Amino acid sequence: MTATSSSIFSISAFSAACALLLSTPLNAQVKKTKQKVEVPPPPAVQADVSKVEFDAIVRIEVEVENRNYRVPWNIGGLGSGVGTGFMIGKNRFLTNAHVVSNRRLIYIKKMDRPEPYKARVLHVAHDCDLALLELEDPTPFKDVTPLKFGTIPKLNTTVIAVGYPIGGERISVTRGVVSRIDFRPYTHSGVDFHLTVQVDAAINPGNSGGPVLQDNKVVGVAFQGYSGSQAQNTAYMIPNPVISRFLKDIEDGQYDYYVDMATQTINLLNPAQRLALGLKNDGKGVMVTIADKAGSAGDSLKTGDVLLSIDGFDIASDGFVTIEGERINLNEIVERKFVGDTVTLKILRDHKKEEVKIGLQRFIPYLIQANHYDKKPNFVLFAGLQFQPLDRELMGSFGISNLKARYTYSYFSRDELYLERPEPVVLTAVLPDSVNTHLQAFTKQIVDEINGKKIRTLQDVYDALNSDAHEDGQKEYHVIRLLGEGRPLVMERSKAKAAHQRIMTKYNVGYDHFIEKPLILESKALAKARQQADKK
Repeated sequence: MTATSSSIFSISAFSAACALLLSTPLNAQVKKTKQKVEVPPPPAVQADVSKVEFDAIVRIEVEVENRNYRVPWNIGGLGSGVGTGFMIGKNRFLTNAHVVSNRRLIYIKKMDRPEPYKARVLHVAHDCDLALLELEDPTPFKDVTPLKFGTIPKLNTTVIAVGYPIGGERISVTRGVVSRIDFRPYTHSGVDFHLTVQVDAAINPGNSGGPVLQDNKVVGVAFQGYSGSQAQNTAYMIPNPVISRFLKDIEDGQYDYYVDMATQTINLLNPAQRLALGLKNDGKGVMVTIADKAGSAGDSLKTGDVLLSIDGFDIASDGFVTIEGERINLNEIVERKFVGDTVTLKILRDHKKEEVKIGLQRFIPYLIQANHYDKKPNFVLFAGLQFQPLDRELMGSFGISNLKARYTYSYFSRDELYLERPEPVVLTAVLPDSVNTHLQAFTKQIVDEINGKKIRTLQDVYDALNSDAHEDGQKEYHVIRLLGEGRPLVMERSKAKAAHQRIMTKYNVGYDHFIEKPLILESKALAKARQQADKK
């Protein structure tokens, strides 16, 4: 019955439309059609690169130094890589962050010249996979015209990817169609989501950092794709809103990273759930499930709040907002902000409408699950016991399966575990010696206390082991307690001190510690959240 009614309605509507069309003068019909339908230029025009100076598109060769988390005092393996970049201003070249990560040396080559030119990194943004380079001597490019930026390409339009992919040293040009514009994860950091544009052009290793062009202008930077086993003809580029935000951020000489409300929400599509929250069934609003205490919204939002609008844009019940006719994830509003900016939210709390303003800042606790680059592994080695901060590299390098460690890693942010341990430390290895026999079974667990001192950071480990601190009645021993482990590790203090240098010599250890101040300790929101937690 429903199908029949629908068919009758469609026929009636079609008849009425025909009658209206026949009663309208032909020129008016054409005029209305032109107003409603936007016809894109033909593919030949979209793919035009006749005004692009290809000398501005460069090959980037990088010598890299990989990190060794299992033997942190040693230099990791050396390697090399190739990417693409392009000139965007006087002695300014844009590329991907992953092209120049862990670099030792960077060289830039022009399309028509064999010699390499030494370059250096000015700014790198690992959270959005972009980097800005400069040449030590810009003379070879003094007459080269930089590329110009365009806008976000429309769906089903043609783009050109230019770069130096695998298979040769000469420049490569491929054509594809824009197939999707979406909010997706950036694989370089492993934790950040930003606006992306999907294309079916062939973008392969070496294309990274190269321009994607349309109508003689840059509309994106090639940066990642799927292997053939996962998907075919699927690659992604970083669109201009992300690029322009990066360039705007570094205008003051430093990169301040993306801001984040650090708030998780759920869609409100169920009518009964909406009724319970006091909402009309009008398709608007999402509910806050977590507002992280160390995040921007920690003082302003709480679980159960319903977000109705953001900066004046209504929030649909699936978490999208409509801007200039395009539906985008509400997080895209925050994406366009900078450190210190504010965002205005209209919310429903306890069936009452309120308006809140939130000052935005970077959210640091989630970085425990991020890939890290351009830094040495932090560690402390003492009498053969190796201690290291818990992070993504550590989990992968040591294959940590201890449940306490895995829980801390996975729920560090969600369960606000950073309030107690801003930098969880793991006993990762034991270099065998007579002083530490039978302690290998205790590895890959989180350190709770050492000599009566609570371990919140790696610095606490070094201080506890290199001071007179001790548990009551255990002055002659080092006592190490692990989270969830009933048995402590115990070593005689005098023997451990004597063995330390012997072990370093035996295993060719050049230095016994490298400690950097954890970035999370610089978070003002974290300090405030800890003060509130201590009061409770």
